[in-house]
Amino acid sequence: MKEVSKLLGYRESIKVVDATLRDGGLVNDFYFTDEFVKKLYQTNIDAGVDYMEMGYRASKKVFDESKFGKWKFCNDDHIREIVGDNDTNLKLAIMADIGRHDKDDFDQKVNSPVDLVRVAAYIHQMPEAIDMIEDAAKKGYETSCNIMAISHAQEEDMRVALDMIGKTPVDVIYIVDSFGSIYPEQMARIADLYLEFAAKYNKKVGIHAHNNQQLAFANTIEACGDGVDWLDGTYLAMGRGAGNCAMELLLGFLKNPKYKVYPVFKFIEDYMMKLKDDGIVWGYDLQYLMTGQLNQHPRTAIQFTKDKRRDYAEFYKEIYE
Repeated sequence: MKEVSKLLGYRESIKVVDATLRDGGLVNDFYFTDEFVKKLYQTNIDAGVDYMEMGYRASKKVFDESKFGKWKFCNDDHIREIVGDNDTNLKLAIMADIGRHDKDDFDQKVNSPVDLVRVAAYIHQMPEAIDMIEDAAKKGYETSCNIMAISHAQEEDMRVALDMIGKTPVDVIYIVDSFGSIYPEQMARIADLYLEFAAKYNKKVGIHAHNNQQLAFANTIEACGDGVDWLDGTYLAMGRGAGNCAMELLLGFLKNPKYKVYPVFKFIEDYMMKLKDDGIVWGYDLQYLMTGQLNQHPRTAIQFTKDKRRDYAEFYKEIYE
């Protein structure tokens, strides 16, 4: 049985990461106003959040810059326009998506406001991910590796990948429930596997959950109780498709007095509700539940949503395999 103190969520080693701009940007093509981003930045400071992910640093050789807001590309100048010298306790992160990034777009850390480079990769992309991790670490950044779609991976393949990553200078290895298909009892076993390799190589473990089955929060606090220290959340659970673990739930769960929930509720009231009012759609719905239950990428459910379909039973027949 786990110690009650662990389940209560208080550990000095816990770090909370706000992924609203990056994962939420997948909902609105990263068209956030500077006012929104500045207020989100200040809210994270006021709420005691540890890291703020500013977006992707996607390659302009891969993506058409005219079709996305600037947080898709998230250069250092754009970040400085928001944070200045960032003379605060809040650290800043960006994501490099393997196959969609260019490591030459990353300057030396001494010249950048970014603290943490989060490398996202599928299990078959580990060699490329390791190359990016080593390059970012050499430039002076903290690094993490988000291994995506682990619900499709075999345990032996996961062990090989974790051993490969463990030998790199990476600081944090992330459990990512990309399809929102994992249940808490599964998460407990997965967390134990990650923590085994983290202990072997002196790394931290993080979790990034999706809410297809309304389990993002449950999986996050399960992992936290098991010893996972880095916890991702987004305001009002904004993220691709069904969204993520809600920041307001997560900070309410954690018992460290440095975390404050009032600024979170105020930001949601003033800014997140406006996004909803403007017709930006994300969050739990039947189509996302279906892809989660079937352990599928939510792309079909996202299209279902864009098409404003309501024939849920027919959609289930279409995607059932």
